[in-house]
Amino acid sequence: MNRGRPRSEHVDEAVAAAVRELLVEHGYQGLSIDRVAARAGVGKAGIYRRWRSKAEMVFAVVVHGERPVPPADTGTLRGDLAALARHVAALLSAPHARLAMPGLVAELAADPALSERFAAGFVDRERDVLGEILDRAAGRGEIASPASEHVGFAHVLILGPVFAHLFLGGGDMPSDLTDRLAGALVAALGAKE
Repeated sequence: MNRGRPRSEHVDEAVAAAVRELLVEHGYQGLSIDRVAARAGVGKAGIYRRWRSKAEMVFAVVVHGERPVPPADTGTLRGDLAALARHVAALLSAPHARLAMPGLVAELAADPALSERFAAGFVDRERDVLGEILDRAAGRGEIASPASEHVGFAHVLILGPVFAHLFLGGGDMPSDLTDRLAGALVAALGAKE
């Protein structure tokens, strides 16, 4: 993000509305920064001050914004992981996310520089949230080794099955998937229950 004028909440809301409308009308491939700027009634520079690419803009608008927030402390690692898995499933199964994710994944696979920025801008923040959850568990004595050792593995174990069910498996998730994921991850981490 560039320095300069403070971000306008009005611009953020107009861009978010335009992205959602254009995804429905044209799909991910037909959405462009030009179209979003025109629909939102803002300049392209205002969009580029916020995001460097269409992919980053769409992900921030339709999936989880710039700063994901950890779920409330449930008192157990299993409860915290189940809450996080439910949150991830809700975000990715939202209608606009379902329209955007296949195109986003294709764009990330085709552009290593975008993939690197995406990892630094979004994946690292998601892992920070998961790190907070694992740190809480370490503080409660549920996991013994440093939480940072488990973050990457835990992130993939939560995100992968949810993504596979939604985008590779026909779009339906078993109702108990998030609880089963939490249980599998607790077991894989060797956590004390």
